[in-house]
Amino acid sequence: MRLLLARHGQTEWNADRRFQGTSDIALSERGRMQAGALGRALRGRRITAAYVSPMRRAIETAEIALADAGIPLTPIEELRELALGEWEGCTVDEIRQQDGDPYAAWLRAPLDCPPPGSEPLPDVCDRVLTAVDRIGAAHGDGDALIVAHGGVIAVYACHILGCSFNQLWRLRIDNCSLTIVKPPRLVTLNDTHHLPSELQSQHFRSDFATKAP
Repeated sequence: MRLLLARHGQTEWNADRRFQGTSDIALSERGRMQAGALGRALRGRRITAAYVSPMRRAIETAEIALADAGIPLTPIEELRELALGEWEGCTVDEIRQQDGDPYAAWLRAPLDCPPPGSEPLPDVCDRVLTAVDRIGAAHGDGDALIVAHGGVIAVYACHILGCSFNQLWRLRIDNCSLTIVKPPRLVTLNDTHHLPSELQSQHFRSDFATKAP
């Protein structure tokens, strides 16, 4: 089994650098265009099943990318984005202005310095692995597409690489990127060659994390 993990397309909250987490935000027009480019990249692959987070931005991305492909979508609750607690709905700049700049601490050590009320990263990993095990049990040869979220894909990549969740935000996962895993091996991470330059992510900077997940 080979897993093709795609992050959903951009939303207006992504563009505003606003933390989404479990907030159920739809794609922006730019996100829909990214999803179309993702779909063109998926043509010709042996995708025999598609699994999706139950959140609107992931479902819409999958529907656009797989339009007319005849592949049904299977929502899996465990693929939802990680909850960001009190930060959801806030912008990065708003969190940076709080005492001690908790955003910078979160970038450096998300396992040790989580947002107040957020979902613990080990718990996120446990549910993502539950989803992957379920997919593996139901899926044979060929490619299984998973359309989910930046946090979910980064947590799974950390697990595959055997690195600490404190390294989480050192892994760049762009909107509508493809990460390919043939368990237990990571094949590619954050492939965006299918996105034209005008649809590439705009917000990553030298501090390695700028978009809210």
